[in-house]
Amino acid sequence: MDRVAGEVGDFKVTLTKKPRYIIEDKCSGCTTCVEYCPVVYPDVYNQEISKNKAVHVYFAQAIPLVTYIDESCLYLKEDKCRICEAVCKQDAIDFSQVPEQMEVNVGAIILSAGLEPFDPRLSKEYHYGEFANVVTGMDFERLLCATGPYGGEILRASDLKHPHKIAWLSCVGSRRVTEGENSYCSMVCCTYSQKHAILTKDHDPDAECTIFHNDVRSYGKDFERYVDRTEALPGIRFIRSYVSIVREDPVTKNVFVRYSTPDEGVKEEEFDMVVLSVGLAPPLEVKAMAEKFGIELNEHNFCKVDPRNSLQTSRPGIFVSGGFQGPLDIPESVFGASGAGSQCGELLDYRRGNLSRERVYPEEKDVSGEEPRIAVFVCHCGANIGRIVNVPEVVEYALTLPNVVYAQEQLFSCATNSAQEITDMTREKGINRVIVAACSPRTLENLFRDTVREAGINQYYYEMPNIREHNSWVHAKEKEEATQKAKDLLRMSVARARRLQALQEFDLPVNNNALIVGGGVAGMVCALSIAEQGHEVYLLEKEKELGGNARRIHTTLEGMDVQAYLKDLIQKVYGNQLIHVYTGATITEATGYIGNFVTRVTSERGPAEIKHGAAVIAIGAEEYKPTEYLYGQDERVMTQLELEEKIARGDEAVINGESLVMIQCVGCRNEDRNYCSRICCSHAVKNALKLKEKNPAKDIYILFRDMRTYGFAEDYYRQASENDVKFIRYEPETAPEVEAVVEEGKPVLRVSVLDPILGQGLALDADHLVLSAAVLPSEATREVANQFKVTLSLDGFFKEAHVKLRPVEFATDGVFLCGLAQYPKHINETINQAYGAAGRVITLLSRDTVTASGSVCEVDEKRCMGCGACASVCTYGAIEMRETKQGRKATMNPVLCKGDGLCNAMCPTGAISLRHYTEDELLAQIDAIVPEQVSVEVD
Repeated sequence: MDRVAGEVGDFKVTLTKKPRYIIEDKCSGCTTCVEYCPVVYPDVYNQEISKNKAVHVYFAQAIPLVTYIDESCLYLKEDKCRICEAVCKQDAIDFSQVPEQMEVNVGAIILSAGLEPFDPRLSKEYHYGEFANVVTGMDFERLLCATGPYGGEILRASDLKHPHKIAWLSCVGSRRVTEGENSYCSMVCCTYSQKHAILTKDHDPDAECTIFHNDVRSYGKDFERYVDRTEALPGIRFIRSYVSIVREDPVTKNVFVRYSTPDEGVKEEEFDMVVLSVGLAPPLEVKAMAEKFGIELNEHNFCKVDPRNSLQTSRPGIFVSGGFQGPLDIPESVFGASGAGSQCGELLDYRRGNLSRERVYPEEKDVSGEEPRIAVFVCHCGANIGRIVNVPEVVEYALTLPNVVYAQEQLFSCATNSAQEITDMTREKGINRVIVAACSPRTLENLFRDTVREAGINQYYYEMPNIREHNSWVHAKEKEEATQKAKDLLRMSVARARRLQALQEFDLPVNNNALIVGGGVAGMVCALSIAEQGHEVYLLEKEKELGGNARRIHTTLEGMDVQAYLKDLIQKVYGNQLIHVYTGATITEATGYIGNFVTRVTSERGPAEIKHGAAVIAIGAEEYKPTEYLYGQDERVMTQLELEEKIARGDEAVINGESLVMIQCVGCRNEDRNYCSRICCSHAVKNALKLKEKNPAKDIYILFRDMRTYGFAEDYYRQASENDVKFIRYEPETAPEVEAVVEEGKPVLRVSVLDPILGQGLALDADHLVLSAAVLPSEATREVANQFKVTLSLDGFFKEAHVKLRPVEFATDGVFLCGLAQYPKHINETINQAYGAAGRVITLLSRDTVTASGSVCEVDEKRCMGCGACASVCTYGAIEMRETKQGRKATMNPVLCKGDGLCNAMCPTGAISLRHYTEDELLAQIDAIVPEQVSVEVD
């Protein structure tokens, strides 16, 4: 990108396309040129651990999957060689290519420049690049990958042997104020270190793994359980200590680290490999990029954003998503991208659909009368399957099965080139049934069905045995048995595939209105974004006023005036003619299906029937009311929200008191609620800083287990410490104790806690005690889940379709979620997710029709005896009992049916069958479980 000119709605962007020196349309990706290229140099994509050629494919799943020639080419540098040109049978090499300059006219821009792993070479103390067996977290990722330098094997650079004893050093390049490092928390390092340790144990069950850390910052959804899972594995230690790398053994190349312990003092320990869990830094050349786009950067050189909308840069019309905002995990990146798209949609709605083209599939062939011709594709899934299952052996076995006429292995079946290969081979070999033995159908079945459609056969002639989640992941220590199980699963799938039938999907009209359940920040932001794109929105709020939990919050940690923001937001909602607000609202009934929902409501406006095509659940969450630490018994004990309200009111007793103690993790991270409430640590720091600002002499103590001030909040944690806020860590088995006592004639709250660093108990006398209480799912959560036929997580929050890839969607089509209803989060994260949900809603509502599945249940009325058992178990309301001439019969609404088969299983007469999962197909699978040559005796 060279230059950006213009303004919002009319940008002119000048781009330079670098020459590839390859004619993409001619290149077949055969890599013959790579084989003959004489130039060998360190492969940047593999962290320079392995070697590459001047001509190469950038990585295994690159799009397009063709080669390119880089600057190390001898011809480009010295005008000699050109061997690649001579050996290319496709005549795809073209050294005459030159840089192309082009200008594009756009209305909005999204910056998704990503970020960079911290380079530990900037600090000599890590000895990265000096000690052979000190690697970074990104190096380790490549070692684990099947397309990595050693084909998925974890090997040491010094001797190419498997390391047995490995240490991970957290916070490398993060949470440090030393020169060259970053003061913020990079958010992802703690969790990826745990992932690395788990995968290392998969490779070597006897491996010794040690994770050195300061705080374990596992604040995301289900992260606490991930910590527990990691700690439970034998051979994994968590040690809370900063670590120094002191020396390397000159013979073995092992690495010695020094760390402190509370019981044994300073220790030195030898490891085969040390992994630096490096943090995340801004993208390279970020200042030059900021200058070209005319945007501002923050003090950490990430994109400077509006605190009320962290997807908006300082220049109107230019938005940001992903890591350029600052360190982010995958879910936040995904819904941030959707949110940035939604905000572009607000600007450019008038252009919607002008450039889109309808996808045209090949005419579908009728193969119902043909003998089954089955093709089998077995996926390595990198190392996920291929490291455990002998994939070539499974492919060879597939060719021995009835009606299998073709079989092959693929590294990644979901890659673009592999999907195209499936389509091409299906056409070339005259295939009429396709089996891809790979991962979960839940994730990729739709992709492969689409691939089959591209080949010109019905998509329901596709079958997908799961040899990853159902096999390699659960039998990692039993490779031979896992290979046999893969064969068994494949044999069953072939038996079923032989009996598959073509099914037809059907189109449904889409009502272009949206329903938002919940009138807090999430609901209002989402409603405004949808309305700004031309759709009517019905906004339901159970209280008499909009605002939700934000009414009790006055400032954010960063200093945003929440009440001013809330007032402005409410005015915009009421000022938008497309938004219809229902306060004091209660949902009495919710029926329908994607594109065609009907929700009945009673509210201050009276009863109403709302028809809408999509629904967003944004009902928020609630603060836990503690039963511990004298809460409710002593007025001096309060929660963080209650403290914030007192500070905002100028409560003199709280502000002018001599001392105050805060206790973190009250009501969560325990057996009853095994999750982190995410926001409590930052709120505690915020309130502590506010109190210190008003009364610098006040003694404030924060008793914590792990301070989870992730991201840029780390700077405020440090600021609090510098302002003499005292942080004291406690272990859950020695949780603080509180009692009301009189000391020197003054009533105080005595908080007793064991300091693990000092190794002795402390008694803190406080005027006030503040409990950082857990965030709980709303009381209405279960009822709303039942009404909209959506599911809940183990912790009672709404469960998204996929925690990483679909964080604002439900498995129930047409229903979306955002805000605290999904999981505790800060206001800026709530706003991002609300925009993300709006983006997904617009994707649906901007269409005239949606396609419904052909895999639905059907009723044989002749066999139905009208018992109603089917209707009683159908959670989607797809079955209705009706009176007919033949008596009471079950009637199926195929639009509502989700094909879960509960009704099928309950029917005592077998009157209900599920298309694509018929008895004939399933019994064939069952029969195939036991090979014919094995006889089974039944007593």
